[in-house]
Amino acid sequence: MSQSITIRIPENIRKELEELSKSENKSLSDLVRDSLKKFIMVYRFRKLRNTVLPFAEAQGILTDEDVFENL
Repeated sequence: MSQSITIRIPENIRKELEELSKSENKSLSDLVRDSLKKFIMVYRFRKLRNTVLPFAEAQGILTDEDVFENL
C-alpha cells in the first residue's frame, strides 16, 4: 500500500528534479522514489560493511583482490 509524505526541498533542487523528470520521461514521484530506494540500499550496504570490516581485517582481507584470492 502506498502512502504519501510531504517534504520540503530548496527551489534549486526542485528545478533540477523537474529537468530530470522531463529528460528521463519519469514523474517526480518516480525519481524521488528511485532515489530513496538507492539511498536505503547504500545505507544498508555501508552499515553491513562497517559491521563485517573488523572481522575481514582480522583475517588479512584488506582489498577486493584479497577477497577473490581467498575464494
